[in-house]
Amino acid sequence: MDPNSNYCLETKALCKQYKNFKALIGVDIHVPKGAIYGLVGQNGAGKTTLIRLLCGLQNPTSGTYSLYGIPHTSSAIHTARKRMGAVVETPALQQDMTARENLEQQYRILGLPWKNGMDDLLALVGLADTGKKKAKAFSLGMRQRLGIALALCGSPDLLVLDEPVNGLDPQGIVEIRELILTLNREHGITVLVSSHILDELSRLATHYGFIHHGVMLKEITARELENSCRKRVHLTVTDTPALARVCDSLGLDYEILSDRQADLYGQVPFTRLTLALSRENCEVQSFQEHNESLENYYLNLIGGNGHA
Repeated sequence: MDPNSNYCLETKALCKQYKNFKALIGVDIHVPKGAIYGLVGQNGAGKTTLIRLLCGLQNPTSGTYSLYGIPHTSSAIHTARKRMGAVVETPALQQDMTARENLEQQYRILGLPWKNGMDDLLALVGLADTGKKKAKAFSLGMRQRLGIALALCGSPDLLVLDEPVNGLDPQGIVEIRELILTLNREHGITVLVSSHILDELSRLATHYGFIHHGVMLKEITARELENSCRKRVHLTVTDTPALARVCDSLGLDYEILSDRQADLYGQVPFTRLTLALSRENCEVQSFQEHNESLENYYLNLIGGNGHA
């Protein structure tokens, strides 16, 4: 695993087995520096197991992983792991402490000076005005943001979040989303975020890894996924060369499939299209609209790999 790699996190054939249960089976994952990597999978797919291995909370049965090019078998992995902050399952908060007191304790545990960055960190996660309110009185969303603040105390380059919006109300989900985007875009933090709430991930992720029954089915960029999921109209016409000429004149994105069939992508101005085709003596015999969502893409992916 190359220390000069563009990936801050890689795994190779990573496996984890508990007695007779295989939680992870030969998982390869590649998280590019600067990405928001969405780890997609149903409950029980292996997301939390993978994250626990990466955080050093458990050891793999076989296979390897590296952080910033440092293999997990190296003694230097402890130094590399200091560049990573994580919230695994529920945040580890002191319920009888305020947000500030929780952060002070975390700074002390890490052996870091805390006075200078505390106010900025509280403001960043939207908890600057919580005063003497104890964590046990916080909403679920506030607790999750405090958990993220604790993970940020060591100024990590990589933030790992396990189901951060699980159980949150719509407002809480928006707040976590905005925080993740701010951390990534304004502070340059790479984020690995696991979730089964696909609509929310689609608003964040630059890269995806789809995991199912412990198997990594596919890794794909957001742009590649968008191209796979983008709106498509399937046309049957009497003359595809005429259709091609019309699409070129209207600046439409299309693909000719045969002498009578074609796919058009994006927003299609049907009235202008049919009028222009009639002038070319080309008749539209049928059309079908397709608009695949991230959820449909994932369901199709696992449907084709249900044996995995």
